[in-house]
Amino acid sequence: MMGTGTTGHGPNGPWDARDGRDTTGRLLRAATGSGARLIAEAATLVQGWAVLADPIAGAVYSAPAAAAADGVHAAAAPHDHPYSVQLPAAGAVLVLAPAPATPAEHTGHVAATTAALLEVRGQRAAELRGEQMRLHTTLLRLLLAGHADAVVDALGGGAYTHVTVYRLTGEDTPAAHQVLWRAVRPTLTPHADACTLLGRLDGELVVAEVHRGSDDGRILRLVSRVCERHGLLAGMAGPLPLAEMSTAYCDAAAARHSATPAHRIVPADAIGAPRLAPLLPVAPYARWAAAVLRPLDPAQQHLLLVWLRTGSKPSAAEALGLSAGTVRARIREAARLLDADLEDATVRAHLLLALRAPAPADSDAAADSDAAADATSGSDEAALRNAGEARLEALPGGILDTGAVQAWAGGLVDGLEPRLRIALICWLRHHARTAPAATELHVHRTTLTTWLHQCADHLAQNLADATVRAEIHLALRITRCGRDAPADLPRRGGRTYRRA
Repeated sequence: MMGTGTTGHGPNGPWDARDGRDTTGRLLRAATGSGARLIAEAATLVQGWAVLADPIAGAVYSAPAAAAADGVHAAAAPHDHPYSVQLPAAGAVLVLAPAPATPAEHTGHVAATTAALLEVRGQRAAELRGEQMRLHTTLLRLLLAGHADAVVDALGGGAYTHVTVYRLTGEDTPAAHQVLWRAVRPTLTPHADACTLLGRLDGELVVAEVHRGSDDGRILRLVSRVCERHGLLAGMAGPLPLAEMSTAYCDAAAARHSATPAHRIVPADAIGAPRLAPLLPVAPYARWAAAVLRPLDPAQQHLLLVWLRTGSKPSAAEALGLSAGTVRARIREAARLLDADLEDATVRAHLLLALRAPAPADSDAAADSDAAADATSGSDEAALRNAGEARLEALPGGILDTGAVQAWAGGLVDGLEPRLRIALICWLRHHARTAPAATELHVHRTTLTTWLHQCADHLAQNLADATVRAEIHLALRITRCGRDAPADLPRRGGRTYRRA
């Protein structure tokens, strides 16, 4: 036969029933091993290459490995590969590229038999999939409950130390779950230093990649493709230590609230870390943050951070897995401990800065490179702290007066028309609620909505992101040169611009 010599005829010789039986037997024996062995045997039989291509995962199996890209391209554009054979198989596409001397009948038999065997393997996997999915969901719940050691034992006892979490939502979540499961091919046997858990918790699709500290980005690429194909929004958090799985889970939900159809997957470290923070003098900034946050424990600080990231108490409750009433009660307690009005937009923006400030030890190291600035602002802040007057209502004196901060604020909000600037300030003061802002401005809600769209276009910012809104609020305060009050809103007469 072709290259193996098992059929007794040359590459150009006749192809008969005995050759078909021998070919089928070889493919059956390979299929009992694994899908990869089956594809490799098919490639050998046609004296060319074979690829099982998935629209999400790319090349599932490839023989040889170098043919993976050609196989995926052939499955996507079969007209560009007229000499290859493509057949649907197990939700993917089987692509065979035979040698020129391979008889067409033989290639067709190999392709049909291989596709049929892949379907059988797929059906068997589907029968076991429900039980496997329930097991994955149970392991995810154990991780969230803090039983990391038990989960690691269930995963084969590998030296897993970190986890990266994805939380996906959308109308097509069930279908996305099936597609992602097939693309990831999750197994509880340690493989490539990582193990992926997939499950649906409370209507969300949760993906947790458990690994040994390094993330190769494969799961991120698959999740991104699934989100684009099925119109999902996703948040990503990690890598974090396994013991901090619950924190990663909450952070992923908070990040998802910043996702949009233009940016369907958002990492947690892309939000909640304002661009203003790196521009502030490190030492006084960190000392002020440590002073104002001293009454709070880490759990309270994390709750406040999730609340500020998501922008609302119900959204924070959803991210944290708590009731809305519990979140409201804990925020009220935090406000009492901080002795601050957390309903004030400026206080909230300052609190977000405080929660994302570097540790005091880091600020001391950074201060060595800027001794002059630290000597002035650091001594002022030390006096403020010793007097017990560090408060959220006011940042340390002079901290916003640097050239870098002024340039950042001007670059962000300069150029806004007076009516847009006043409307945006009022809307931010009302925590992005259109109705009360429109009432104070004495304009129609539709008018205000139109203006806000114009603001978003001018600023090139996503006003649906709570962190972005906090930054813009501070930038508007830094660049304020007048009252910017609703009474100063330019009027043109008529119902839309009626005066009070």
